[in-house]
Amino acid sequence: MKEHLYRWRNKQLREHTAVVDGEMAPTLVLKNATYLNVYLKKWLSGHIWIYEDRIVYVGDQFPGHTSKQTEVVDCSGQYLVPGYIEAHAHPFQLYNPHSLAEYASKRGTTTLVNDNLMLLLLLNKKKAFSLLDDMQNLPVSMFWWARFDSQSELRDEEGFLDDDTVVEWLEHEAVIQGGELTNWPEILTEDDRSLYWMQEAKRMRKVVEGHFPGASEKTLTKMKLLGTDGDHESISAEEVYSRVKLGYYAGLRYSSIRPDLPKMLEALKEYEGDFYNYLFFTTDGSTPSFYEQGVIDRCIDIALEAGVPLEEAYAMATINAAHYFSLGDRLGSIAPGRVAHINFLEAKDQPTPVKVLAKGEWINFEGYAFKNRNPDIKWENYGLGNLSIDWELRADDLLFSSPLGMDMLNDVIMKPYPVKSESQKQKLPTTHDIAYVMLVDRDGNWRISSFLKGFTTEIGGLVSSYSNTGDIVLVGKDKRDMSMAFERMKELGGAIVVVKDGEVIFELPLPLQGVMTDLQMDELMVKEKELKQLLIGNGYQFSDPIYTLLFLSSTHLPYIRITPKGLMDVKKKEILFPSVMR
Repeated sequence: MKEHLYRWRNKQLREHTAVVDGEMAPTLVLKNATYLNVYLKKWLSGHIWIYEDRIVYVGDQFPGHTSKQTEVVDCSGQYLVPGYIEAHAHPFQLYNPHSLAEYASKRGTTTLVNDNLMLLLLLNKKKAFSLLDDMQNLPVSMFWWARFDSQSELRDEEGFLDDDTVVEWLEHEAVIQGGELTNWPEILTEDDRSLYWMQEAKRMRKVVEGHFPGASEKTLTKMKLLGTDGDHESISAEEVYSRVKLGYYAGLRYSSIRPDLPKMLEALKEYEGDFYNYLFFTTDGSTPSFYEQGVIDRCIDIALEAGVPLEEAYAMATINAAHYFSLGDRLGSIAPGRVAHINFLEAKDQPTPVKVLAKGEWINFEGYAFKNRNPDIKWENYGLGNLSIDWELRADDLLFSSPLGMDMLNDVIMKPYPVKSESQKQKLPTTHDIAYVMLVDRDGNWRISSFLKGFTTEIGGLVSSYSNTGDIVLVGKDKRDMSMAFERMKELGGAIVVVKDGEVIFELPLPLQGVMTDLQMDELMVKEKELKQLLIGNGYQFSDPIYTLLFLSSTHLPYIRITPKGLMDVKKKEILFPSVMR
């Protein structure tokens, strides 16, 4: 197994220095390279020697010793930059960690720092850590973070996260940060358990990431005192500036639900000071088709279009994030000792690479393929097989009597509204945009139902095993269609299924525990766009229904949520109507 994530063995280190001394041959030489030195913020020329997965020399000298196994590539006419870093990935948005990494790396993003939420929900620690370790065999660098809360209201929160679980995750060498702190209001008041985990992360010299949209200066100051290092939730240039001023690193987001990076960068021009070194990019777990534009390469494009100095834009995508995670000695630059993640550009201002080197391997050049493609991954070995549901949806489950419903203000924010009538009808009329909604335990133990306004005027039934808690979401206007969609989802072993007038009109199988597909990203993008257009054509009023399904139960967003504990007032942290046992 390649060990660059954790350490190189002594034998390997001796080999690296032997290459520099001419006693051993490099495995790859990039000659006549024009490359970006992110420390000097200058473009330099020279030769780059690589041994296996590590850069061992950068300078004017050509190696005195090569062998038949040494590949020599003339880089004349190209511009080389470090592989890009996605500092905040959610690798479970229908895609899976492998398919996201494969797609991103072909666009030059060769390092991903990933959310561990679904691994916590779906796998035991042994299986999860086995997956983390085996992912190091991929050409990309895969890091993770350790969550401190579920981002919802689980019925067994204590069983989901305890001291042993969190500390063991933090101790894993692939885990490089704690957070993100979606539970910061509780941490500021009474949540000493999360505060302890924050201090454990700091003791291990790992960063703690915030989640502070709209936070005041006082709140940011207090969270800095408690140990937070960075935050990717700025919603304006002013918030970016205020975070850097207080010593935070600030992640600039360009995502499917927050595509406001162009405006933010434009507004940042009004602020004086040299603060680029404390900024990095993230796409924050965008839905699949959003990535047609690119990943971090698209963020660099936007920065260049906004007038960010070219060298600073590349630094924001590389060395800045590496420094934030204290990984500058391994990643983020073309320099001796770094992992051989290198992008080859046709022009300095064209950040999407024409070829990519990751861990010293070509991954999209002259037929070279990303290794261990999805069909070769034995997901079931990690406990990620088909979702098995051995219970039936009964007629009495489809009773909707809540006096409060959820009114969608946008894709993810919902306010309460009073339900006046129609609670027991078999089918709701298509003259309005109110639908039934239910969250039901994937093990069939409990359910909570309400009404959802703004999702559809026409769809009879949509059932999704993809959700923020791993439970089953049902939405629709016709109880028969909802039941039919549920049965088809069961047959598929997890899926998103849409039924209208007694006919299945869309299905996306999610064979990895009902949460993820095993499709390649290009195939998944087609299916997601099909679903999006279908729902918009049937009354969905916004732009990202996948995030609506994901965040129906997410309590880090206002104002009302349907959670495993019941219908919840997020601001007051009160359960308005509890879930019921089936």
